Amino acid sequence: MVTLQSTRAASIGLVFPGQGSQSVGMGRALVEADPSIRILYEEASSILRYDIGALCFEGPVERLNLTEYTQPALLVSSIAALQAFKPLGIAPIAVAGHSLGEYSALVAAGGMTYREAVGIVQKRGRYMAEAVPPGTGLVAALLGLSVDVVKEVCREASSVGVVAAANFNSPGQIVIAGEKAAVERAIELAKAKGCKKAIPLPVSVPVHTPLMQKAADRLAGDLAAITWSDLKMPLINNAEAKAITKASDIRASLVRQLPSSVLWEDSVKAMAAMGVTTLAYITGHVLHVNGGMLMP
Repeated sequence: MVTLQSTRAASIGLVFPGQGSQSVGMGRALVEADPSIRILYEEASSILRYDIGALCFEGPVERLNLTEYTQPALLVSSIAALQAFKPLGIAPIAVAGHSLGEYSALVAAGGMTYREAVGIVQKRGRYMAEAVPPGTGLVAALLGLSVDVVKEVCREASSVGVVAAANFNSPGQIVIAGEKAAVERAIELAKAKGCKKAIPLPVSVPVHTPLMQKAADRLAGDLAAITWSDLKMPLINNAEAKAITKASDIRASLVRQLPSSVLWEDSVKAMAAMGVTTLAYITGHVLHVNGGMLMP
């Protein structure tokens, strides 16, 4: 267990989760511990026009795993967790978010309002779902292969259809996504080249591939309607793993993010280069701090 005292002397980077980390019951413990947090779920429900709290707390999991529902659910639960942990006095020097989590990070850094974020991620999820026919995409994590080998596998499998490296998460853990037949072929090739394990992920669309360009084009207009603010702390973006602080840079970065790979490993390195010594990762109702946990 990590103590509050052990985090106060650290230079903290606060990071937020993306799709694949959702689970039925997320956020329920936060509301039970502090009923005032329910207001966040109620406010989001009024924007979304359905009960997001009921979906997060009770499911069903089949609906929660559909991207148009996953994205608002994760954002709302992430901001609920952020509010729950405020009394701990954690003051990050930088923020980042994995894919969808970048929107949660922008709320935390003051770049956009909570209400704006709820509305825009609902549209983002809908545009992504409409960009590819249902059931035609696949997302999978490949374990134990180098970046070069994964790229080679994707090139070879591209003869079957669209497939690309979607997330460079950590050494030996790279997510691929694309059209189902092409991803399945890439998995076969990866196993032949020494892949330790291929794990299908509960993500309903092949995000961070060229298949999302149409969704990005549609999203660009909605992002242009938002009044962005300069950030209170740097955000390390997904598309380039670079620090963003100016309001004028946010929109273009989010548009690039959708059809581009998530450079997560490079993002973590960028935070370290900025002086971050401790990563605090919000997920569900737990704040993970360098392998330990803080509870609200």
